[in-house]
Amino acid sequence: MESPIEVVRRFCAAWSENLEAVELATFFTEDAIYHNIPLEPVTGREAIADMIGTFIRPGAPGIEALEFRVINIAADGPIVMTERVDVFTLPGKSFELPVMGTFEVRDGKINAWRDYFDMNQFASRMG
Repeated sequence: MESPIEVVRRFCAAWSENLEAVELATFFTEDAIYHNIPLEPVTGREAIADMIGTFIRPGAPGIEALEFRVINIAADGPIVMTERVDVFTLPGKSFELPVMGTFEVRDGKINAWRDYFDMNQFASRMG
């Protein structure tokens, strides 16, 4: 079985592969929690797929691609922390957003994911 850090590395890399939201959600346990800290958390693999689908291809606001550039990654047992730059590609432009993420991995799947970022910075770059 993959280590927790390997699971998270593979998950972060998967975003650059233009996978559908349902495919990205397979990285999660059935009862997982996904929380973009400025927003309300969602619980369950299906809800996570729906949430991912609302902001990535083809849903509003028109994000065509999203790449997670991992700057630093560290693990302590099942807890994995990432320092990332998320690169958003929209029609006619792209921008970078600094993000800190915490993942909890159980039995080879992500059981919790919390991302911390500046919502004002995100909104202003989205335009």
